[in-house]
Amino acid sequence: MSFSSSPIPQTGVRHSNFESLHLGRSSQSIAVGLLRFWDSLNFEKDNEFMDITVLFLDENLYFVIYGIIPVGRANHYMSSLKDGSIVKVYRFEVSMCSSMYTITDHSFLIRFIPPTIIDEVITGAPEINLIRLFDNFQGSDLTKETTRVVIRLLIDP
Repeated sequence: MSFSSSPIPQTGVRHSNFESLHLGRSSQSIAVGLLRFWDSLNFEKDNEFMDITVLFLDENLYFVIYGIIPVGRANHYMSSLKDGSIVKVYRFEVSMCSSMYTITDHSFLIRFIPPTIIDEVITGAPEINLIRLFDNFQGSDLTKETTRVVIRLLIDP
């Protein structure tokens, strides 16, 4: 399933949106667009694999939030991750973003925990109006591999 350019909402998928998320572990679920995912590496420890970072787009409010799949669960979820897919994520933990590592403007992040389930939505998927992906990158010294980089997404309603 890919993102749609049609603003017509679809029905059939019961879920929460990012505005209704609350901190902690819960049985809440979200239906989202899976924008991108990548391996996060620790450059100070010989590029040690730390986790998979995932960018999600909320279909109702056009917020972007990121998720973290820990290294110990990465193999379990890899087959469920597909850029541009519409997915439903169940039973996860919502945490506050660290001020040291913030890649979206949203103050929360989604942590995958052992009971977390991610399923691609095949029928009755919400429509997500995605104008474009990464709009620009900025950083003070992009030649250093440890420089903090800001990724700004421009998403028009």
